[in-house]
Amino acid sequence: MAVSAPVRKNDFVVVIAGKEKGKKGKVLKVLPKKERVVVEKVNFIKRHTRPTSQQKQGGIIEKEGPLHWSKVMILCNKCEKPVRTGRKELSDGIKVRICKKCGETIEAK
Repeated sequence: MAVSAPVRKNDFVVVIAGKEKGKKGKVLKVLPKKERVVVEKVNFIKRHTRPTSQQKQGGIIEKEGPLHWSKVMILCNKCEKPVRTGRKELSDGIKVRICKKCGETIEAK
């Protein structure tokens, strides 16, 4: 069953719960089957790697780990606060996401 994600790639979001609460960043990847998102510069994990033929040097690599998408909210460009989003159909038939507070359309950056 396909799940519709509340956030999309390149959305600017803020973390609202957990140890990373208050951090802001851009969504790098959305994992809809697992209901998770990867946010830029948030939730770093350390990965211990061995040297391989492709990667000559091993060591500890830091990268962003996934967060559950219920822990992030989209930042509105106009309100500059975390907001809930809705959907609206424009007069030309295009469906867009809107900010529930101010009614401004939300576009991925």
